[in-house]
Amino acid sequence: MNDDICPCGSNSSYDACCGPFVDGNALPETAEALMRSRYSAYVKGNIAYLKTTYWPKYQAEFDDVGTARWAAENHWTGLNVLKTEKGRKTDRDGTVLFEAKYLSAGKLNTHRELSRFRKKAGRWYYVEAI
Repeated sequence: MNDDICPCGSNSSYDACCGPFVDGNALPETAEALMRSRYSAYVKGNIAYLKTTYWPKYQAEFDDVGTARWAAENHWTGLNVLKTEKGRKTDRDGTVLFEAKYLSAGKLNTHRELSRFRKKAGRWYYVEAI
């Protein structure tokens, strides 16, 4: 059991928020929930989750080693969801604009991205940064 606060910024426990998704015990119902769980996976170093939630067509080209290195080299300090469009339970696609803050080499950085998500066979996937 993990009573830690979820890294995604929800103020819920990890077990009550992104944990079930990242651990493979549940599927996110919205694009935003998937995006938040992917951020949590970066924080927790769960690279396998990042790969399995990447659009299936692109999974073969996913750089496991590079992604693991980047996730480990940075200290993730926070996530802010700025805007979502579509991406609800009944939608087939959606976008999420977010900012992820992290420390790298002693410097605070912000990764700002508009991410595109798509649902296939009832499951949300990250497709690309727009």
